Amino acid sequence: MGKPHWKGPRLSAIGLTSFMASGACREHDPELFFPVSGEDTDKGEMEWVAAKRICEMECPVRTECLSYALDNRLMYGVWGGRSEDERRGMLRRREPARARVTT
Repeated sequence: MGKPHWKGPRLSAIGLTSFMASGACREHDPELFFPVSGEDTDKGEMEWVAAKRICEMECPVRTECLSYALDNRLMYGVWGGRSEDERRGMLRRREPARARVTT
């Protein structure tokens, strides 16, 4: 078996930042954090749960990672221990608060 094929966003496309070098995800198969099967399947659900557990239990930069994903609207994969759907919900709740501050 060769090296796993990266299916997530290219780091050069999203901009490698200093916190990424310290992420717990660097020690695991990237496919775990960007499952092809999606959350709708049993395999996809198991991968999401495992990836989120790694973030929550092992990652020293989880907060920075989540902030980065939210600020840059990264819609795929597990970032900062949150799934795509969870981050979308966080962004929806965040936008009305920003609108109140700017008006």
